Amino acid sequence: MSERAAPFYCPYCGDEDLQPSEEGHGAWECRACSRAFRLKFLGLLAPGGTGRTPSASDGGTS
Repeated sequence: MSERAAPFYCPYCGDEDLQPSEEGHGAWECRACSRAFRLKFLGLLAPGGTGRTPSASDGGTS
């Protein structure tokens, strides 16, 4: 897959009027609510995982 994935809607207002931002890779602008945001791929989840990684605040040790 060589093309970048595009968001379908704004995470703030839900509108679909999005344009790539000049700020760089993963940055998008919503024309409806005038907000800018960035998407970042974090990685793949392990099979059978909970979908979250433990943090120091919840006592995770792994």
